[in-house]
Amino acid sequence: MRIKKNIATSEEGFLFNPGTGDSFSTNTIGNEILELLRNEKPLTVIIEVICSKYDVERDRFAKDLDDYLSLLKNYTILE
Repeated sequence: MRIKKNIATSEEGFLFNPGTGDSFSTNTIGNEILELLRNEKPLTVIIEVICSKYDVERDRFAKDLDDYLSLLKNYTILE
């Protein structure tokens, strides 16, 4: 799963899709997930990184990650 190459992101969590003209903002964790996706990290690594950095249960985060990725797909952020 990868972010489309034409998607612009900022360190502050701002995303811009030039294909649709849509812009979005995300929180710190969402931004970290985007960076891991941009670096082509597999979902297992993303789950490990976030769960080790934040006090979150693995099962809970895996569900939240799935929901977040669904949103990114719906907004055509992911390939």
